[in-house]
Formats: sequence, structure tokens, C-alpha cells
Amino acid sequence: MPTSDGLKPSISAEQALAKLIKGNQRFIRGEAHFPTICRETLADLAKGQQPFATILGCSDSRVPPELIFDASFGELFIIRVAGNVISPEVKGSLQYAGGHLLTPLFLVLGHEACGAVKAALQYKQTGGQHGSHIQVLINNICDGLPESSNQFSDEDLLVEAVEANVHWSMHQILETPEWENATKAGANLVGAVYEITSGKVRFLSA
Repeated sequence: MPTSDGLKPSISAEQALAKLIKGNQRFIRGEAHFPTICRETLADLAKGQQPFATILGCSDSRVPPELIFDASFGELFIIRVAGNVISPEVKGSLQYAGGHLLTPLFLVLGHEACGAVKAALQYKQTGGQHGSHIQVLINNICDGLPESSNQFSDEDLLVEAVEANVHWSMHQILETPEWENATKAGANLVGAVYEITSGKVRFLSA
């Protein structure tokens, strides 16, 4: 999503993805930088931001993107909502990230044992309404979930559903008219699942 003045991202989507992968590898090895910030750095950041990636992730307290990708202040534009669902507000944030912040890489990040996805699975299987706003969230997730199958255990079904929910969010982004402009500007969209038990981010095939 280029801006009207023709500015371009500072790095490519491929380079941005490589930075995320390397950051997660440092996190897994216990070599994360976890930077401290001096006043001079904060003063520079106050002048503006140009993050190299935008991440749509879940609100789960166990999945902080800046930590698991070992990123510093100003490097990641983070949008967090339970179940990494798409809403008009999320679309607006994504459009801002592409059109004004020029992030070349967009990542939808699901995670192992996602409670929102589990609740959506249970709703599909047994019904039972939740609070009105929670139900809106669950309905959004249900639209992209696979049909239940006796071939899978509950644990395996949740694994499949978490991945399906990531792909569903990606699909909704790809269907927006703004995404066509983003691809023309060199942006890329990828999906991944964070494994809480290992700390590893597993990137998904398109």
C-alpha cells in the first residue's frame, strides 16, 4: 500500500520475514536481546515509526509478539484481538500499517491451544450462546473452521482448527480491495502458529 508521495518500504518482505525468523531463533535459544532503551533512542522514536512488519495476533497473554520475535521498540506494528479475528477496526489498522507505515510484511499469528478457537469449536459441536460480544467473536471464527470429524481427537481437531483460523483471517485480508495495492507495492502476507510449549513459530504454507 504505497502512500501518495510514492515512498517505498525500507526493506523487502523477504528480508522482513528473515528478520522475524532469526529473532524467533534467538528467543528459542535463550539469546534474545530484550533491549534496554536510552533517552536518545526514545527521542528518535518520538519523531516517527517505520516498523518492518505488521502482526495480527491473539490477545492471549502467553503470546507477546515483540518477545517471541526478539524485536525492539518501533520494529513491529502489533494488532492483537482474541482469536486474531478480522473486523472493520482490524482492517482499518492493517490499512494504516500498509498505507502510512509502509510495512512490507504482514503476518497472521495464531497459537497453540487458542481458547477463542476452542470455544468456537465447542459452539459448533454443542451450541450454547455466550455473552453477546463474545458470541460475535465466536461466530467470526466459526465461519472458517473445518467440519468436525470422528477421525481426529479433540486435541488434533484443535490443532487443525487453529491453522484453519489463521488461513481464514488471511483469506479475509486477501479479499480486501486494499490488498491489491499492497501487493503492487511489494507487500506479502504469511501465516504462522506459535507453539507455546516450545517457543517456536511455525510458518504455514499458503
